[in-house]
Amino acid sequence: MLVRVALALAVALAAAPAWAQRAQTYAGRADVQSFVAEMVERHGFVRGELEALFAKTRPQPSILKAMTPSVKGVRSWPRYRARFVNDTRIQAGVAFWERHAPTLDRAAAQFGVPPEIIVAIIGVETVYGQQMGDYRVVDALSTLAFDYPRRADYFRSELEEFLLLAREGDLELLGLRGSYAGAVGIPQFMPGSIRRYAVDFDGDGRRDLRSSPADAIGSVANFLRSHGWRAGEAVAFPAVMESPTARALADGGVDPVRTAAELRQAQVRMPDALPDDTPCVLVELDAVDAESVYWVGLTNFYVITRYNRSSFYAASVLELAEAIKAASPGRRANGGTL
Repeated sequence: MLVRVALALAVALAAAPAWAQRAQTYAGRADVQSFVAEMVERHGFVRGELEALFAKTRPQPSILKAMTPSVKGVRSWPRYRARFVNDTRIQAGVAFWERHAPTLDRAAAQFGVPPEIIVAIIGVETVYGQQMGDYRVVDALSTLAFDYPRRADYFRSELEEFLLLAREGDLELLGLRGSYAGAVGIPQFMPGSIRRYAVDFDGDGRRDLRSSPADAIGSVANFLRSHGWRAGEAVAFPAVMESPTARALADGGVDPVRTAAELRQAQVRMPDALPDDTPCVLVELDAVDAESVYWVGLTNFYVITRYNRSSFYAASVLELAEAIKAASPGRRANGGTL
């Protein structure tokens, strides 16, 4: 196995374009050498091969710029929502659902996640594979692992997972492209999530998130189930605030650490059928120049935030899911995802 991997690595490095070798690289840096030593000790990589890889790996200043918001502290739910809940994604979602209906039904049956949620996540992430990213993944992960101190530990871990995936034959080393954060494929999985949650859902013996919509569908569903998705349960609903003091319970968190009884006591109107002990979170979707919108999120709302730790993200997924379902012929079932 190691001989085959070494040969594959050597071929990949030899195939790198000449201009890549002339650009600034990560070769020789002390922090990179320390990382190489860890990979050799922990996983049996060949030192010379990793050193050759990092000699072909280049820092990307544009990634560091993208990771730093130009305006801090300004959030706008209407602006955020408009990026993802729009006619382009709705119509593309309807078409994706129609093309892959049997696969989505199979995923829903196996993992308990509604098709519209799977479709909406893929729509938010890449517009159904149209926007998977143009950065070399090895460049993106190395830039963030070695030149982005705020989250260096996380991205060093993801770089480690990426190298292990490449050695296992599931990813290319130098040719693979993804987002500026190193996420891969139609559902934008980080390497660690690929190793833990990606599934071969089309039965071809590979977990291919870039070219196989079936693998993407199954992997999104497996990710959500693995994080605690509760089949058949609601996700969230708009909050009716009967007292302004209830707003204080929306503290910016997404964990359902309160109960329905607590929210009722604070005069948040709840569906009568919701048991008092139901875990809940009161979410404020705020705006700069408009009234905030409040939702009550349940456990499944929290699960969606494991994909992207943002209440705006989860709310966009839900609204896009509802819009796609409403626009899909024959899929306007009673009730909804919310």
